[in-house]
Amino acid sequence: MHRKIIIGDDLMNYYSDIKELLINNELTKKIKDYSKNKSDLTTYYNVGKILSEAGKYYGEGIIKEYSKKLTSELGKKYSVRLLYKVRKFYNFLTKEKLPTVSAKLSWSHFDELLSIKDANKLNYYIKISEEQNLSVRELRKRIKSNEYERLPSKTKEKLIKQEEPSITDSIKNPILIKNNYNYQNISEKMLQKLILEDIEPFMKELGDGYTYVGNEYKIKIGDKYNYIDLLLFNYEYNCFVVIELK
Repeated sequence: MHRKIIIGDDLMNYYSDIKELLINNELTKKIKDYSKNKSDLTTYYNVGKILSEAGKYYGEGIIKEYSKKLTSELGKKYSVRLLYKVRKFYNFLTKEKLPTVSAKLSWSHFDELLSIKDANKLNYYIKISEEQNLSVRELRKRIKSNEYERLPSKTKEKLIKQEEPSITDSIKNPILIKNNYNYQNISEKMLQKLILEDIEPFMKELGDGYTYVGNEYKIKIGDKYNYIDLLLFNYEYNCFVVIELK
């Protein structure tokens, strides 16, 4: 049976610590806007740690008590749902041994990531969010498209071992292409048309660093001319990428 929480108890005054952290965080965000992401994450991590400790003494009801009092005293709706997420955020980072804060990720990014249980999958989305400066909306879209699941098995192994990737490692399988016309049977020409109408998402399906060069690109090999369906250039690997549609 859980003990009833008594706000103001000198012995276990978790609430005062939480309130002080949240007030300082609000002040920091107003004064130093550039550091608000880091401030949010550091604050929520520390609040989550206190909530986790408080829960051991007072049970699950402590979050509802604190939520009600914080909302009343700070004039901001620190909902029960938010406090549960904050505690989950702390447990999440502690369990996975991840960095506490990232200059490029906001609380909203982590809010999207909290439901991911696979540590390797989680690390992948954190990495691409940082490297590609993904917005929360872009991150949500990438997760929803099962991007990690569509990576080759060898690529996933390289990510786990932190090995240097090759240009083919980030190509998804299958590659998602929008079929705006809902065609059931698609010819090579129609496939090319669909890709060209939505070329940027297609290149992102291949990985990072791609730029479009041309389609039906004419090249001479010996005495004959050939036409490349799609010609791209990858500036990260400093090479041309030839795509033949079948």
